[in-house]
Amino acid sequence: MNPHWNGQFSCYDLVAKCDSQPRHVVRVGDVAIGDGGLTMMAGPCAVETESQVLRTAEFLAARGVRILRGGAYKPRSSPYAFQGLGIDGLKILAKARRETGMAIVTEVMSETDVEQIAEYADILQVGARSMENFSLLERLGTCGRAVLLKRGMSATLSDLLKSAQCIASFGNPDIILCERGIRSFDTATRNVFDVAAVPVLKAVCRLPVIVDPSHAAGVRSLVPILARAAVVVGADGLLVEVHPQPEAALCDGDQSLTLPQFEAMMSDLRAYAAIRPALDATIPVVQGAALEC
Repeated sequence: MNPHWNGQFSCYDLVAKCDSQPRHVVRVGDVAIGDGGLTMMAGPCAVETESQVLRTAEFLAARGVRILRGGAYKPRSSPYAFQGLGIDGLKILAKARRETGMAIVTEVMSETDVEQIAEYADILQVGARSMENFSLLERLGTCGRAVLLKRGMSATLSDLLKSAQCIASFGNPDIILCERGIRSFDTATRNVFDVAAVPVLKAVCRLPVIVDPSHAAGVRSLVPILARAAVVVGADGLLVEVHPQPEAALCDGDQSLTLPQFEAMMSDLRAYAAIRPALDATIPVVQGAALEC
């Protein structure tokens, strides 16, 4: 264990990994995230139509995916881009859950929306742009739902854990960390997948760590390759964008897999997932008392 990590991260005592704090498993219904398996979350970037969501959900559920992702509210950089269907989108996601039994993960952008979205979703996602929206994080601490916390585009791992500590300090321990790529000067990909973030977080933190290869890549052909890397370095799950017709998607079509491409990726990942037990056994536990940050 790098001694610098202990001093850097152990001050986040509610989420730090140590002898007195075993690894936390987030349970959503009968799905366990962080129990040593690989949890797949997949679906369209944005809820567009009922038929689009139901077709995707039925396809994914038939292939063993237990959690459906879909954005009802979309924090887009441009005010002219598709902003989501709002409450109508949430109702479509709820119908997909009723018909397939899948749990729902969707983004929440404001503390004023938490109560309403929690009525429809099983996991509330904090997007990269909202990672340091502390009013939102405080409210999520009392929402009664699991929280998927995405790393900000320019955030350090310490920044990410600080936000997780904020949620936990208001009473909610069910937090899933998500590495989704960070901003750099390169334009070949949408973001840069910080592959080292996964084993570092699993070494210093007790929370599950998943990877979003879709936003890390921004390029459809790279998503399965980054997914392989995520599995090999020990990610507890993947968050993947899938769309029946990516070329017609209203949001992030370039990085969304088609249904056949997703199925091929799942088949490809089996070999990489098989080495996970040996890998997890090599991840050390942080020792020592909490230090001041």
